Amino acid sequence: MPKVDAYQHGEPCWADLQTPDVEAAKNFYSGVFGWTYRDFPTPDGRSYSQAFTDGELVSVIAPQNPSQQAAGDPARWNVYFAATDAASLMQDAVHAGGTAEFGPEDVGDTGVLAFLAPPGGGTTGIWQAGTHRGSSLSNEPGALSWAELSTPKPQAAVGFFQELFGHEVTEYPQDDGASYSALMAGGREVAGVLPSDQGAAAEWHIYFGVADLRAAVKAALAAGGQVLVEPADDSAEGPATIRDPQGGVLSLVQVAP
Repeated sequence: MPKVDAYQHGEPCWADLQTPDVEAAKNFYSGVFGWTYRDFPTPDGRSYSQAFTDGELVSVIAPQNPSQQAAGDPARWNVYFAATDAASLMQDAVHAGGTAEFGPEDVGDTGVLAFLAPPGGGTTGIWQAGTHRGSSLSNEPGALSWAELSTPKPQAAVGFFQELFGHEVTEYPQDDGASYSALMAGGREVAGVLPSDQGAAAEWHIYFGVADLRAAVKAALAAGGQVLVEPADDSAEGPATIRDPQGGVLSLVQVAP
């Protein structure tokens, strides 16, 4: 598996899970992806777990914060975009019509963390790398492969990301008259933006790679998950969408190992 040495400005570099039950989530995702873990204590006496594929760091499973726990929120996947200067980016986000939600905050020597949202919503993680660059693998089995934002304001969101990251954009017209926008960094498509369903809030959706899509779907069911979108009969690659037992939703796509 080729390792990722660095991520470009504006490229999704990391995804992590906040969940009400870290141990249960670890069991589920080890069944789906074969992940192994390394546990670390949190200041409040709990723990979070780094997730590894073939010894390479690909994600983190972390406990929810107190407000999420108090509200009874389901598990949630977060996605992070690489940034060369998180502080400047947060200032630019406000000028571009978005919202600065959190940070920037130093996370030891590992990097700088922030959260912002484009017009229309959709909390987006920002990561300025220090010793931690992001996932060691990309578009590989067990690793982040794609991310897309569904939003009631797709054109405004695309313009926002173009202004912040300098993304080029490829438009894919859809049968319903809408358009799927692919954000590009370094000449490659790195993320998507699409219109949300009527009345739905903006949110990011992530895709993780698997070596065998149908085997991964069976493993998710065996581990107590739900299949929200079955893989199409005429597609070996997918995607398929699953929900873990704590409510975390993500899609699986078959990639070459």
